Amino acid sequence: MQLQRLEKHPNTFGEAGPLTPSEIHTIDAIGLDEGVLMSELANRLHITKGAVTQIIIRLENKSLVKRTPNPDDSRSVIVSLTDLGKGAFRAHEEMHLQFYSELSSQLTDHEIEIFETCIAKLCKYLKS
Repeated sequence: MQLQRLEKHPNTFGEAGPLTPSEIHTIDAIGLDEGVLMSELANRLHITKGAVTQIIIRLENKSLVKRTPNPDDSRSVIVSLTDLGKGAFRAHEEMHLQFYSELSSQLTDHEIEIFETCIAKLCKYLKS
């Protein structure tokens, strides 16, 4: 129930303003590369192209991403982060590092090892 509550709660990442988990995870999936094809983004997020399009429209309206035609294939679109989007990406990354640092300070090395093993097993289970 705690995870479900977290998935619905927007957070602020840098100057980007409040972003839903699906929005910041999309920004994270785009990354700091030169851009990603919309179809590849859908694959990375394990969602439909239609769902990606809806999230990208919201992120464009917030000036966090931009879409450009693919110079190699006019039928496809490349999505990349704007400077504001890159700031949100870095703020999200920093939040994860801070969380891990705070958690690590409260656990022994052995407890961290157990925690990481459990998370890896949970991720493997969720992917199956």
